[in-house]
This record gives sequence, C-alpha cells and structure tokens, in this order.
Amino acid sequence: MAVDMDAVKELRARTGAGVLDCKKALAECGGDVEKSVDFLREKGLAKAAKKIGRTASQGMVFSYIHTNGKIGVLLELNCETDFVARTDEFQTLGHELAMQVAAAIPQYVSIEDVDTEALEREKEIYRHQALEEGKPAHIVEKIAEGRVKKFYEETCLLEQAYIRDPEKRVKDLVMEAIAKLGENIVVRRFARFSIGE
Repeated sequence: MAVDMDAVKELRARTGAGVLDCKKALAECGGDVEKSVDFLREKGLAKAAKKIGRTASQGMVFSYIHTNGKIGVLLELNCETDFVARTDEFQTLGHELAMQVAAAIPQYVSIEDVDTEALEREKEIYRHQALEEGKPAHIVEKIAEGRVKKFYEETCLLEQAYIRDPEKRVKDLVMEAIAKLGENIVVRRFARFSIGE
C-alpha cells in the first residue's frame, strides 16, 4: 500500500516520530491517522518502559510561583543528558509537574516513597472505619486496600490525576515524555511552600 505523504507529515507533527516509523504505522493501520497515532503511542510507551531503569543524572530544577504569590514550588526533574534537559518538551513537562504540585498538594513523589509506618497507620484507620460503618469483618481488609489505593491517588504525585486531563495520571504524562524524548525521566523530589502553612 502506498502511503500518503500528507498523512506522514500530519502523523509526524502529532507524535514527533520519525518518517520511517510514521510510514510503517500508516501501513500497519491501513492509512488511518488516528489509529496510527495510537499505534505509535503504544509502541513508544513499550519502548519507554525499557528505558525506566537507566540512570538519569542530568536535568533541571523547575520553579512555579502561583499568581497570588502565596504558593511556590521547586521540583527537580532528571533525565539522562543535558541535551534533553534543554528541549522544549522537557521544559514543558517540568513546568506542568511544578504546577501539578502547587494545585494538587501531593506529599510524596511515588508509592515507594510512602513511609511504611504512615501506611500502616492509614490502613488501621481504614479498617476501623469499615468496622464502624458496620461492614462484615471478612471484607474489611478489601475495603482498607481500596482506601489505600485512594490514599495513593491523593498523596503521591505520580499516581494523581493530571490537573489538565483527569483521565490521565501524572505517571502517564512522564511515560509519554520518555517515549517522545527517548530517555529515562525521573521526578527526583519537590518542595511546596504555602504562606501560613
């Protein structure tokens, strides 16, 4: 099947993928640009998953000050090379993540950062709540686990719903950037400052 060059251009503009990858995706998807976008995203996310273990020792510190001057965020975002750290995509991601921290007030970067004692305390509270609500003892543990998942979604930056698109998690945003930029990207740490807190 001959591939339409206008479709290749459109696909490149939308995904940032190379010409050969775009041609291959269009050929696989019968020339359908929408299906090709999904095809390339899936392929890119699979490649991104392989990059996660790689060392990310370059990067930048991003800052965000809310317009009222009462909330500020510093966020360290790492990548593998200084070249990627200077790209528009990386800069945009860093800014978006800093805004996310300002708006959604996470306490931790990821699930792995949650203190085990704090987690056990939360689980105990959830178990007691379930029993107080009159839930049967045999499902209390399941209820507690469900509430722990909700706790992660509220307190861990990477598990939170993205403020600009609640259908997407912040970790999905990072994975998309890894797929697009071809390097591992790690949110190392953040600090949120709020007047009066």
